[in-house]
Amino acid sequence: MPTAILTGQPVPGSSIESELRSLGFDVHLASGAADTETLLARAPGEERVAVVDARFVGHPHALRLGLTDPRFPLAAIPGAVTAQPAARQALTRAMARENSAGGGTVLAVESLADRITAALDADGADVHRPELGSLVAAVPADPQARNEARQAVAAVDDEAVRLKSAVKARDGFVTTFLISPYSRYIARWCARRGLTPNQVTTASLITALIAAGCAATGTRAGFVAAGVLLIASFVLDCTDGQLARYSLQYSTLGAWLDATFDRAKEYAYYAGLALGAARGGDDVWALALGAMVLQTCRHVVDFSFNEANHDASANTSPTAALSDKLDSVGWTVWVRRMIVLPIGERWAMIAVLTALTTPRITFYALLIGCAFSATYTTAGRVLRSLTRKAVRTDRAAKALADLADSGPLAEATARGLGTAARRLPGFTAPAVALLGGAAVVATAALTDFGGPWPLVAAIVYVLTSALAVARPLKGALDWLVPPFFRAAEYLTVLVLAAKADVNGALPAAFGLVAAVAYHHYDTVYRIRGDAGAPPQWLVRTIGGHEGRTLVICVLAVLLTATQFKVALTVLAVAVALVVLVESIRFWVAAHKVGAPAVHDEGEPA
Repeated sequence: MPTAILTGQPVPGSSIESELRSLGFDVHLASGAADTETLLARAPGEERVAVVDARFVGHPHALRLGLTDPRFPLAAIPGAVTAQPAARQALTRAMARENSAGGGTVLAVESLADRITAALDADGADVHRPELGSLVAAVPADPQARNEARQAVAAVDDEAVRLKSAVKARDGFVTTFLISPYSRYIARWCARRGLTPNQVTTASLITALIAAGCAATGTRAGFVAAGVLLIASFVLDCTDGQLARYSLQYSTLGAWLDATFDRAKEYAYYAGLALGAARGGDDVWALALGAMVLQTCRHVVDFSFNEANHDASANTSPTAALSDKLDSVGWTVWVRRMIVLPIGERWAMIAVLTALTTPRITFYALLIGCAFSATYTTAGRVLRSLTRKAVRTDRAAKALADLADSGPLAEATARGLGTAARRLPGFTAPAVALLGGAAVVATAALTDFGGPWPLVAAIVYVLTSALAVARPLKGALDWLVPPFFRAAEYLTVLVLAAKADVNGALPAAFGLVAAVAYHHYDTVYRIRGDAGAPPQWLVRTIGGHEGRTLVICVLAVLLTATQFKVALTVLAVAVALVVLVESIRFWVAAHKVGAPAVHDEGEPA
C-alpha cells in the first residue's frame, strides 16, 4: 500500500486524511522534518510515497492527479509531492537536505512538501506538475485564506471537471460530438464498478470480432447487426481511454492492447466483410487486402513523419504558418480533422455502408476516402518538409532505420554502398526506395504469373533498398522511405496472389500481410514507448522487408498457383507465430517492470 506522510500543523475539521485514505494511501502523521525523514525511510521501498501538507485545501481530483498518476516517477501539486519507487532516492536526498537545513519545524509557515519540490527542481529532477485547470490545490497560510480556498473548492464541481478531463482534448468530429458526450458516463460507470481499462479494451475487441462474424454470414440481417456492433465496439474503444484518464489507470500493457486491438478489430472486420461477400458470390478479397494495405501505409506515413521530426525545432515554414492560420478559424479545424478520415469517421462510414449497401460498395468508399485523405496529409507533410529548415537528429535517423525494417540482405549490401551513397544527392534515399518498389510491383502486375521477371525485379529491389538505407536517414524527405518499403512489400504480395488466380490465394495473402503489418505496428509502439525496436534476431528471422519480398517472388516463379497459395498460408502462420510470441513476451515483461509508455497516434487516424 502506498504511504502518505502528513506534515505541518493539523487543522481541525480538515478532510485531508480521509481523502488520502480514499485514494488508497496508508496515512502517517509527522511532527516535523526530522520525523518526516524517519517515516520516509520506513516506508516500503517498492511502493509510492507522498509528503502532504496537513493544511492542504483542494479538490479530491486535484490530489488524485498529483499523487496517483502512474506515468510519472515524480509529481507535485501545491502542498503535496510524491515519488514512485524509481524516484525514491531523489526524494530522499531532497528530504535530507531540507532536514539538515533545519527549516522543517511544525510552526514553519512554508509548506515542507513545497520546499521538497523546490529542492527536487534544484537537483534537476523531472517533476511532473499536472494541469489542474479550475481545480483548487492550495496551502492557506491563515484562516481567511483557508476560508477563501474552501469557497473556491465549493464553487467548482470536482466531478464535472473529472468527467470533462476524461475526454481527449483533441479528437475527431464523430468522437467529439457523437460518442464522447455519453461514453464518458459509461467510463464513470465502469470505474465505480471496479472495471479496468484493459477489460473494456478486451470487450471492445470481442464486440468487433462478433461484428466481423455477423458480416461473414453474408445476409442483410448479418450486415445490419455487424454495423450496429461495430459502432458499439467503437464506443467501448473510446470508453477504455476515458476510463484510464478518469481513474488514472494507465499501464504499458493497456496502451499496447489499445493500440494493437484497434488494428486487429478493423482488419478482422475487413476479412468478415470479404467472407460475407463471398457467400453472396462476390469476391472482394483484393479490395479487402487493398484497404488494409492503404490504411497501414497511411499509419506508417504518420509514424514516420512524426519520428523524423520528433526532436526538430519549431516548424516555421510557410506551409506550417498557413496550417496554423486555418486552425484559428473554428470551422476549418473540424473540416480538416474529418478530411483525414480518423478512426471515428472511418468506422462510422464502414458501419453505415455495411448496414445499407454491399461489401463491395463499402470497400470502394473506404478506398476512395482513405486514398484522398492519404494524398492530402502526405502532400502537406512533403511541403512542410521541403520548406522546413531543420536538422534531423541521430535519434530520428535511428527511428527511421528501425521503421525501415531492413533485413540481412539489405544490411549487408548497404555496408558496401555506404561510401558511394554519401556522395549522392539528398533526395536519393526516398527516390530509389520509390523506384525500386514501383519496379517490383509493376513487374509483378504486368507479367504472367510464374514468369522470371518478378524475381529479377525483386533482386533489383534488394539493391535499391540497400542504397536507400546506406547512409543515415536525415534528409528532408527520408521519412518517406519506410512507407515506400511497406507499400512495395504489401502490394507485391497482393498483386502476385491476384495473378495466381486460384481460390484461396488472396485470403492467404491477406493473412500474410496482416502478420507482417502487426510486426510493423509493434515496431512503432516500441519506439514510441522508448523501448527501442524489436531485437535484431527477430528482424533477421522473418527476413526484413526486402528478404520477404524476394522470397515471395521466388515462390511465385518456382511453384504452381495452388502451391503458391499453400506457401503463402505457411508463411503467414510462421510469421504470425514468431512476431506474436516475441511481442507478447516483450510487452508482458515491460508491464511487470512498470514501464509508463502510453501510445497515442497523434493525429487521430
